[in-house]
This record gives sequence, structure tokens and C-alpha cells, in this order.
Amino acid sequence: MFLTSQLNPSPRKHKRQSNSSKKLPHLMRTLAPALTALTFATVAHAQGTMDFSGATTLMSTFKTFAIYAGAVICFGGLIFAGIRMMSGRFQDAIPGLFGALFGAGVLGWGAGWIGSLTGQSM
Repeated sequence: MFLTSQLNPSPRKHKRQSNSSKKLPHLMRTLAPALTALTFATVAHAQGTMDFSGATTLMSTFKTFAIYAGAVICFGGLIFAGIRMMSGRFQDAIPGLFGALFGAGVLGWGAGWIGSLTGQSM
């Protein structure tokens, strides 16, 4: 069982802290991360230039993939459409022709766009 004196202790039992003694620990907790960061900021120095030769190589790999993927998609669509047309089902050949058109778009625009990002021409 709780007594009311335990729930509400009288202010006479506790020492009152002054305002300045409360602010000092709060100030130290606030400034500690900034001071720590500033001490290590003088140790690490950034390099002056960045080398993007790896990024250029990666983008040329993507460009080569776009060329080959576009050629395969275009060729596959033409084969699909040609087989359907030779069998007389011209309506079934239309999706193959659109597939060939999509492959040509990947081949031309995709590789051209990737090449424009790196300054490489086709």
C-alpha cells in the first residue's frame, strides 16, 4: 500500500539545482557529437579529383548489351512473324512485327542514349 507521502515527496527533501548546473550537462550532450566530428575532420582529407573510367567502362558494357539485346529481340520478332506469315496466319504475325519494331528501338535508341551519357558514338 502506498502512502501519499511516498507518491508526492516534499520539495524539502530534494536539493534544488541551480539553472546553470542543469544547463552544463545538457550543453555537453548537445555539443559532444559536433566536437567529435570536428576532431576527426582534420584527419581525413578528400581527394581532389574523381576517376570515372570505371563508370565509362560499365556504361560501354551496358551499351554493348543494348545492341546485342536489341538485335536478338528484333531478329526473334522477325522470325516469329515470318513463320506466321508463311503459314498464312497474317493476323498472328502482327505481334511479331511489333516485337521486331521494339527490338529495333532498343538497338537504336537504347544504345544511342547510353552512348550519349558517356560521350561515346555508335
